[in-house]
Amino acid sequence: MRTNKSARNDLEVAEAKANGRRATDFLTPERGLAIGLLIGVERGWKGREAPEGESIAGVRTYGLIGLLGGGVALVAEHLGPLPLALAFVALAGVLTAAYAINVERDDDAGITSLVAGLLTFVFGALAALGQVAAAAASAVVTTLLLGFKPVLHRWVSALEEKELRAGLKLLLISVVLLPILPDRGYGPWQALNPYQIWWMVVLIAGISFAGYFAIKLAGARKGAVIAGLCAGIASSTALTLHFSRMARREPDATPVLATGILLACGTMYLRMLLVAGLINAQLLQRLWAAAAVMAALVYGTALYYWASAGNEETRAAAPLENPLELRAALSFGALLAVIMILGEALKAWLGEAGVLMLARMSRGDLAPGVAVTGLVTAAAANSLLKGAMAAAIGGRQVGLRVGVPLLAASAGGLLSVWCLTTSV
Repeated sequence: MRTNKSARNDLEVAEAKANGRRATDFLTPERGLAIGLLIGVERGWKGREAPEGESIAGVRTYGLIGLLGGGVALVAEHLGPLPLALAFVALAGVLTAAYAINVERDDDAGITSLVAGLLTFVFGALAALGQVAAAAASAVVTTLLLGFKPVLHRWVSALEEKELRAGLKLLLISVVLLPILPDRGYGPWQALNPYQIWWMVVLIAGISFAGYFAIKLAGARKGAVIAGLCAGIASSTALTLHFSRMARREPDATPVLATGILLACGTMYLRMLLVAGLINAQLLQRLWAAAAVMAALVYGTALYYWASAGNEETRAAAPLENPLELRAALSFGALLAVIMILGEALKAWLGEAGVLMLARMSRGDLAPGVAVTGLVTAAAANSLLKGAMAAAIGGRQVGLRVGVPLLAASAGGLLSVWCLTTSV
């Protein structure tokens, strides 16, 4: 399928033809020069302390390499791809020879500058052929990678073996397995969707992975807050499950973990408000008061926990034992499968009455007041379920710290809706 960018390039070429120019007249090698200078500035700054003539390439050289790529690309438009291939091979040979001389002189075995030079040629050719956005974006990413070398090396040096294995497992279940799963129903009532179930497994595992590094890098107190706010955007339920398991293993971390759970749950109310406003502005006008009450009660309690915990970091050795809670994620996926089957079973046994309201809301047939009542009721039920989950998984302490504020938020939201409907 052709992209919008390709269509714009074709349109520009067509305009050039309409103005009496050939298609290749529109393609300019100067774009390659600009990209080469971008990469060359970073390489030149890095080698600014090296004596004149002892670096493989500097600002001018990278700029010229980009210009070379653009110029040869224009030649290839007339003579075919062979000149472009030959120029690339020749450039690789010249840079390799310069690299070999440099290694003999100062024993620097890094090939980063060599690869950067070859990439500059390729980006210059792409830019000259009209793929300006792709070439520019690739050049910026390349420059960032070159410039962040110390940071990246520091991260790799600090990476433990268990963290590397956990990251590879997360990539396996997300990048490799998830895309190949069918996105359709199977089993009783066609209730089991492999893609949706595995997506929740990936989400749970990803949140546990991100939470692990948030706590490791920022400490238990700040890390729980960061993880809670970020996970609230994706799935507050997944964060509740993960932090509740952590609280059971490490009771001393219960206050900060409860803070993270409440922040995630409070963010869910704001997310609900945002989505409702995007769908229907009338819903936003009626929903904001109830959502604000629920968020204020939950955020207020989380802020109190945060302040009362003091400035001392909570010991969190146990929660950092496993960077990837894959077993818990698989268990939650199995639970989700059971819930899917039960939901479809109730639908089959009780008819369409249980889902009629949602269907009408999706079509916009219900009055905004009724829709708001349904949304707040669903949010309250979801909050109570997460409070019960925290108590069942994390124990009494985390259950009280999380369940009571969520119960208060649910009651406050429903009361706000009741006051709104009775006053209308």
